Amino acid sequence: MAEDLRNILIGAVTLAAFLLGGVFSFTSNAVDTSGGVFVTAQFNRIDGLDSGTEVRMGGIKIGEVATLNLKEDYSAEATLKIGANILIPTDTSVAIHTGSIFGGKYVSLEPGAEDKYMESGDVFEVTQGSVDVQNLLDLIIGQAKSNQAKVKKQLEELKKLRAGLKG
Repeated sequence: MAEDLRNILIGAVTLAAFLLGGVFSFTSNAVDTSGGVFVTAQFNRIDGLDSGTEVRMGGIKIGEVATLNLKEDYSAEATLKIGANILIPTDTSVAIHTGSIFGGKYVSLEPGAEDKYMESGDVFEVTQGSVDVQNLLDLIIGQAKSNQAKVKKQLEELKKLRAGLKG
């Protein structure tokens, strides 16, 4: 009987630990953005962004992407939900960055020096969309091939000059 009671007690403690772990795994250290400021940014490209993507300032999460829309002019519009306690100068710039080579994207805010702050409904004036890594690699490889061809041509000219001096 005592062994049954001990097994029940161990099972109850284990179940409580699993439930507590589940609660902690679904809570986050997200900024409380209830009642926050909703501001909008327009980009040419927003590859890799989704609703819920982090918005950071100085590397610290201050909000998240609320919605993404395709505008009539085919530009992408992101509405950002920023924590109510965060003041964003009106001349702040917005850029989409990659967390690492294989990491996800996030929105980065670079605060300006303006004394006036953004309010809900305001639009960022300066934005930089996401960089297409494939296009960037193609550009780097193309530049390297071009430089290689130039070096080969210069070496051939040097060989001709050398042969002309000997002959």
